[in-house]
Amino acid sequence: QVQLVESGGGVVHNGGSLTVSCAASGFICRDYAMGWFRQPPGTGLKWVSSIDSDGWRTDYEESVKGRFTISRDNAKNTLYLQMNDLQPEDTGLYICARVKTGPHLVPTRTNQYDNFGLGTQVTVSS
Repeated sequence: QVQLVESGGGVVHNGGSLTVSCAASGFICRDYAMGWFRQPPGTGLKWVSSIDSDGWRTDYEESVKGRFTISRDNAKNTLYLQMNDLQPEDTGLYICARVKTGPHLVPTRTNQYDNFGLGTQVTVSS
């Protein structure tokens, strides 16, 4: 079955950097676009970034543009999110997800994704 397992979260200081990863299994990763969401404490899922199946098209939520970079290694079935200049408002559970259909899309809505991981916690201290 489809499995998405995130790792790499932790506690960083304001302005620090962190890279989180998502290991995919149970499907052919290169056939699907993927995305990252985050869930701040006490709130719902918020879209962060998406990447198409080839890694050529990407999109970012406005507040992370210029600070976060999404990438993928299809040979390793792994998705990444490199995060620089982290701010306290970036704190949350970071969750990767698989797009339902459309390998060359970079969707932003939760209902456009059909599988989600359990997440890895990122905490930014001020």
